[in-house]
Amino acid sequence: MGAGAHPLYRHGDTVVHRTPAEVKIVCLVVFVLAVVATPREMFWPYAAYAAVVVACWSVARIPARWVLPRMLIEAPFVVLAALLPFTDGGVRVTVAGLDLSVTGLYAAWGIVVKGTLGVAAALTFAATTQATALPAALSRLRVPAVLTSVLVLMIRYVDLLTAEAGRMRMARISRGDSPRALHQAGAVARGVGTLFLRSFERGERVYVAMLSRGFDGAAPDLAAVGAPARARPALWAAAMAPAMTAVAVCAAAWVSA
Repeated sequence: MGAGAHPLYRHGDTVVHRTPAEVKIVCLVVFVLAVVATPREMFWPYAAYAAVVVACWSVARIPARWVLPRMLIEAPFVVLAALLPFTDGGVRVTVAGLDLSVTGLYAAWGIVVKGTLGVAAALTFAATTQATALPAALSRLRVPAVLTSVLVLMIRYVDLLTAEAGRMRMARISRGDSPRALHQAGAVARGVGTLFLRSFERGERVYVAMLSRGFDGAAPDLAAVGAPARARPALWAAAMAPAMTAVAVCAAAWVSA
């Protein structure tokens, strides 16, 4: 895990980077809930949410050219949403010669805009938060210690499993395999199964090693082990400004609906 960086983390020394992770987690969750709760039939609230996200990018010095390519992860959902106006029922409307469902159009709009804002907010959090800060942050948010321990192990070993998968792929290619060929699907499936078995065996060895070092099944309080200082109320109030803005916009949207 090294310095705690992960592929989506952007090194920086901004106020967003320095904000404790538990504050950013709460801010992210509240912001996403506000976006999801906003009526999809309205348009102006989503422009306000986008302005909040862009403002956070500016403060954190995250360029749009870095974020936008990584947002392509939501492409499958956009394709699914594009089919709704053609398949949904109800009142129909003609747009550019196409007979579309009004309900389907609103549903597609809701999926695309809410998904896009959620992905953008999540990427902002990932770009400014190191992986090593998450366990202590979750502990301070009273997440069960067992789940926090599982997260710690996942963060520790996900890179190892990724490297293992890369070595297995390279070994197949060096032996004449073509991963993009359809007839090699069986070999790829067997490789996935082998990786699963290796991961299971590695997990057993790690557990035995933990037992030999005195592990008794009780998860430690990770918030008290080398964690940074807790956020003060003033910092909470300042850092939650984007989330509170989103809540205010959501409430205004419902009042004016």
